[in-house]
Amino acid sequence: MLNWRTIYYMVLSIPLKFLVKSQVIPKFFIKKIGLYLQQPIIYILPSNSTLDLLTMRIQCIKHGLPDPIEPINIYGIKLKRYIFIKNSQILSFRGTILQQNLALFQKYLHLSKKYTWLNVQIIPVLVMYGRSPGRDISKNQINNNMLLLQGIKKIISLLWLGRDSFVHFSNPLKIRDIYIHHSTDNTHTLAKKLARLVSINFARQKIVTMGPRLPVRKNLFKKLLASNNINKLVQDEAISKKISLKQSQQKAIALMDEIASNFSYEAIRISDRILGLTWNLMYQGLHVRHTNRIIQLAEKGHEMVYIPCHRSHMDYLLLSYVLYHIGLVPPHIAAGINLNFWPVGNIFRRLGAFFIHRTFKKNKLYSAIFREYLYELFSSGYSLEYFLEGSRSRTGRLLDPKKGTLTITIQSMLRASTRPITIVPIYIGYEHVIEVTTYIKELCGKEKKKDGLIHMFCGLRKLRNLGIGYVNFGEPIQLVNWLNQQVPQWRNNINKIATNITTSNPRPDWLTTTVDNIAITIMIKINNAVAVNAINLCAIVLLASYQYAYLLNSHQLISQLQCYLELLRNVPYAPEVTIPNITPEAILKHALALNKFSVVHNTMSDIIFLSNYQAAGITYYRNNIQHLFILPSLVAMMIINVPGVSRQQLHQHILCFYPMLKIELFMRFSTNELPSFIDNLIIELHRQRLLEEKHHKFYPIMDRINILELLAVSGQDTILRYAIILSLKYYNPQINRSILEKKSLLVANHIAHSINAPDLFDKSIFYSIINTLYNENYINDTYSNEMSTSKIKNIYYVVNTLIKQKIKIIITSSINIKQH
Repeated sequence: MLNWRTIYYMVLSIPLKFLVKSQVIPKFFIKKIGLYLQQPIIYILPSNSTLDLLTMRIQCIKHGLPDPIEPINIYGIKLKRYIFIKNSQILSFRGTILQQNLALFQKYLHLSKKYTWLNVQIIPVLVMYGRSPGRDISKNQINNNMLLLQGIKKIISLLWLGRDSFVHFSNPLKIRDIYIHHSTDNTHTLAKKLARLVSINFARQKIVTMGPRLPVRKNLFKKLLASNNINKLVQDEAISKKISLKQSQQKAIALMDEIASNFSYEAIRISDRILGLTWNLMYQGLHVRHTNRIIQLAEKGHEMVYIPCHRSHMDYLLLSYVLYHIGLVPPHIAAGINLNFWPVGNIFRRLGAFFIHRTFKKNKLYSAIFREYLYELFSSGYSLEYFLEGSRSRTGRLLDPKKGTLTITIQSMLRASTRPITIVPIYIGYEHVIEVTTYIKELCGKEKKKDGLIHMFCGLRKLRNLGIGYVNFGEPIQLVNWLNQQVPQWRNNINKIATNITTSNPRPDWLTTTVDNIAITIMIKINNAVAVNAINLCAIVLLASYQYAYLLNSHQLISQLQCYLELLRNVPYAPEVTIPNITPEAILKHALALNKFSVVHNTMSDIIFLSNYQAAGITYYRNNIQHLFILPSLVAMMIINVPGVSRQQLHQHILCFYPMLKIELFMRFSTNELPSFIDNLIIELHRQRLLEEKHHKFYPIMDRINILELLAVSGQDTILRYAIILSLKYYNPQINRSILEKKSLLVANHIAHSINAPDLFDKSIFYSIINTLYNENYINDTYSNEMSTSKIKNIYYVVNTLIKQKIKIIITSSINIKQH
């Protein structure tokens, strides 16, 4: 028979179903939090709010969990299934614990002691109507948005934010485990400890999902202006420019206003609605992977610095959207000043963007303000996002890292951060990047267009049929752990960090090298988390067939895709790499639906190929996963071009120029790990019947030579760059570094037009390769070093055996043309 309270709850639930539309954090929480439905479950809420209880109840019933308002029956003993921690009169999490709930805790503890099979699961549940942390107006003012409001305020909050509510289910606490670990405590003491533990969990969870209070910009500017660094430079500026101190201060405030974000929860809420509709219209899906460890670190109090690769302007919005929906605070985002145009600049600023110039080395005041602002973000506990590459990649590869903001990140941690800082490398990928056409034009020499309102509207026309988007969170780097391992003495050198602009203290010797190492590690971890998709898989096959002048029918393309999928699955590059869990036929069908390839329909089998224009565009997507296939490609090249090559020769030849590959493609293997990976590739290629071993030597199997040929051709562009540089140095030993760089680009430009590969002459890649050759002592600006001469001859010989005769002729003729 229903009692009056149950009837009251059921009646009140009717309007709530229309007023409240809540999201569950985390999604699929039953599996993620490790809940056992066979054992009793009780729910704990922060304060005795009927609205919170019924909002939670809607989600519990929806996900097949026990109804919170129905009591638990344990051997005839009926107990409430929900517990409130605090009194309704108590705001926030201060106040006394409800005594009747302590008694309820004790009853559950007694039952757990009596029945050894019983392991009651306590789930802390936090119900939030909106996720605004409020403004940091004053220390004494109560922040209404951070409180679980009662009475009229609660009803207003429900009416305004009920459709934007969140129900967060934390990991369950198991009473038996608690009892075992604290067996010496009496049940009353243990019940109090349990209540305090849950209260701490609620307070921490609020910080994770809402973040710290947002600053009032006016107060923030006053605080920055009062800092020693900025105050001193403002005075110097007034003296040097012969202006009043007030004018100098106004100039500093104007710079702060240009830089600082104006984070607004309402803007986040509105953009979430718009972006949700946009993703559904533009994309066929959004795949997000490896979020659990990031959430766990955030819940442990880590300050998160998100560093994604930069493919598109969509990156800013996509990552904030994903973080918001997995229950984390959207970060403050470093954006280029080129995006600070009306009205986009104001919108981005309210979504958390702060704007920076490309360089500000010569502007001491700007540099000091930016550093102080970044330090203020860290010290206040805000999460941060910036792009280590500095700008969007025009080729689909990772760019060399720009380390300025990373250096400030480490300096800020050393300066006064009380929370551990964790860097999160993130791979963002798309099956269609709307700027690709523009990138190709820029690579071919066209001047970059200035970002503006007209340019933005032109881009909006392309927002259709964009396939699937991917966000993979890489292995995080905990800075304290990193420094402890790499620079054990770093704590002793903290006082050498020049936190004051006027100080004469030098930076510690380890800082520059450490920043360089961390930057490279971040890029490697981004590549380790790459998302393989239908477009980049088909791209790497079809570009090889295009360069090999070999038309593929659908059956041949599917066979090649099957080969690549098995390579990726059986010889995994890294644990974080994600691979489509569908058949090659399904991959091809999905890729064809995006209209990036040409198809000639045939009664026997469709012919799939690339036009010249399509080949230039699809190269971008191939480059996203080039690092996954370069080693299999090299193995295939050597087996085809050097039949009878031994295992030792394979190891030696690949190790010969692996230092260049490692830096160019940010590859993960050390020289000690590489031979083992090569051996695993050989085993897999042998399993696929692409090669055979006779007398410890490897030969291609001729009836499957086409698959091996296409695999070999997929790495041709990379080897071609090495061939150009090494040929120039081989035929012109006296050539210096500057001329080598210029001539390499000229030769590459000539060849690229012959084979239609616009990214072949990307100058940043050539500079990186040449820099590596110098650093590894393969080449130098003199011809007196015999070791260097020997190394250049060896690597030139290896590279020369891997390229086709036609390409050799083109390179030689191009070098001769450029010399004359």
